[in-house]
Amino acid sequence: RAKLEPTRTNVIADQFFAELREKHDVDDAIFLVDGAVPLHRACEKHGLDFRYERHGNRNSVERVFREIKRRTTSFSNCFSNAEAETADEWLRSFAFAWNQLI
Repeated sequence: RAKLEPTRTNVIADQFFAELREKHDVDDAIFLVDGAVPLHRACEKHGLDFRYERHGNRNSVERVFREIKRRTTSFSNCFSNAEAETADEWLRSFAFAWNQLI
């Protein structure tokens, strides 16, 4: 599980890849990135292989993230007055249940 951020900056990209390397074995992975300079810099800083991809496989990934964004907006509407811990606990429970089905 990774944190989703609404913007792309050097600091956020760096934190994302640092956390990703800490939690997962990504040394052999090739990351498909768009033209965002923060992503290129963060991959280089952490010694990760990446490939600039304007179309193709990256579009499939973007469709997944677009769907996650759509569902997150719906989720946000359901938990608009809830404490952050309540929403986080619900997401953890949902992720556990979902992973049991896969």
